[in-house]
Amino acid sequence: MTNRILIPAAIASLLSAMAANAREITFTTELKSYGGDGAYVALYLTNEAGQYQKTLWIAGEKSKYYKHLSGWARGSGLRSSEYDALTGASVAAGKIMTVTLDLEDSYIDSGFQVRVDTAVEDMRDNRNDVVVSLTTDGVGQTTAGRGYVQSFSYSF
Repeated sequence: MTNRILIPAAIASLLSAMAANAREITFTTELKSYGGDGAYVALYLTNEAGQYQKTLWIAGEKSKYYKHLSGWARGSGLRSSEYDALTGASVAAGKIMTVTLDLEDSYIDSGFQVRVDTAVEDMRDNRNDVVVSLTTDGVGQTTAGRGYVQSFSYSF
């Protein structure tokens, strides 16, 4: 009987500790009014050497176009396990994409970067449209993109 009580309590304690080591982060990406179809957008993490670590979000539902998000595609290997349940509709020109998720504290202030790749059908693909270090000092700061991204910021 004692084990029946201790095991669920231990699991609850572990889950609570894991939740305490994560925080809710909101990423906001505003696109320019570029005059084309909706953009495919990959939001992902790399280590300080620029090596892929984790997919945060993919905007655009047709996976056959993901290869145009070249930095993310190379790092993720285009494995569906890397983006399952992390996808949404493409983002129209001039619109804002807001993604809120829980992210482990170990990614913050430890050299990790948030990267944004963008692609639009019949237009240019932009690897590393945005690259920002994920730091507490960067919260609320706006970064301009190099391609379709007008501005990018994050908050916790």
